[in-house]
Amino acid sequence: MNVGLIGVGAALALAAVGSALGAGSAGMAAVGAWKKCFAENKPAPFLLMAFAGAPLTQTIYGLILMNALSTAASGGIDGGLLLGAGVFGGTAMGFSAWFQGKAGAVASDALAETGKGFGNYIMVLGLIETVALFVMVFLLGVVG
Repeated sequence: MNVGLIGVGAALALAAVGSALGAGSAGMAAVGAWKKCFAENKPAPFLLMAFAGAPLTQTIYGLILMNALSTAASGGIDGGLLLGAGVFGGTAMGFSAWFQGKAGAVASDALAETGKGFGNYIMVLGLIETVALFVMVFLLGVVG
């Protein structure tokens, strides 16, 4: 068995775990913020869905990396490189998603409370997402 194939699967799986954690955190905060708005008879901003859904993109990055690693595996690339790229790349993307969700949770509360700052909050989420993009692009370069 080629241990590198563990890395192929890990790229997607670990990124998806982070996406689930991040979307779960931001989603719970969005629901709480909406509840607060409803209780105060304030409009509940639908824009909170952007915060809850933002961490899901890291799963797509994990899928792209997984496909590249799978192609590299069929080309005979070193199994240790595949294992490391998949596990560490998937972990980095997963943490990016998880913390993007935590920032999205705080942003949900802030936007629901003030009705202001959406652009600022999205910029912060974009910065956190950039980590996952960098990891994906750099690892594609390594295995490509």
